[in-house]
Amino acid sequence: MAKRSPPSRTSVRRKLIALGRRFYGRDWVLGTSGNFSVVLSRKPMRLLLTASAVHKGRLRSSDFLEVAEGGKTTARGRKPSAETALHLAIARTRGAGAVLHTHSVWSTILSAQHAAAGGLTIHGYEMLKGLGGVSTHEHHERIPIVENDQDMTRLAGVVTDLLMRTPDAHAFLLAGHGLYTWGATLADAERHVEILEFLFETVARRSQPWP
Repeated sequence: MAKRSPPSRTSVRRKLIALGRRFYGRDWVLGTSGNFSVVLSRKPMRLLLTASAVHKGRLRSSDFLEVAEGGKTTARGRKPSAETALHLAIARTRGAGAVLHTHSVWSTILSAQHAAAGGLTIHGYEMLKGLGGVSTHEHHERIPIVENDQDMTRLAGVVTDLLMRTPDAHAFLLAGHGLYTWGATLADAERHVEILEFLFETVARRSQPWP
């Protein structure tokens, strides 16, 4: 089988710009929240990552930076996302081709409600079959919740340890913050966001008292 050529940087930027508009339209990345990355190479590790404090619904080609191991970038005048270390940790530990972070109302609510329990488990929903490797609605998806930390180096270490201890997890939540998920490709990661955000909203709405 012929080795697949990596996508061009221009193509990746276009896909992420379109993805940002879709996610903004769903209220998953309001304001300057959220961040996206795609792995350009593994040896050496290099990501294409959204710059810090950019509006995801109005992304431009100049709003992406190439980031190397350790979070170093050659771009002048732009900073990568503050959470670059988390993207690198996930890409390394999971072998992911893309990492997406959203900041929806529902993921934020659930991450705060279940933080003390260290996570929440979702089962019994047909939409679970949209997660990679899941073939039945009877699947129990455990989504760990990590305490947020402004020290990103320390938080990346916590995340790396978590991912090594939970090899079946498709995502995790930062408490009071939002969702991190990933996939072998950008399309896989986007599908995981769609599935998980649907499940978060369903679970949160069902837990509310109705008149």
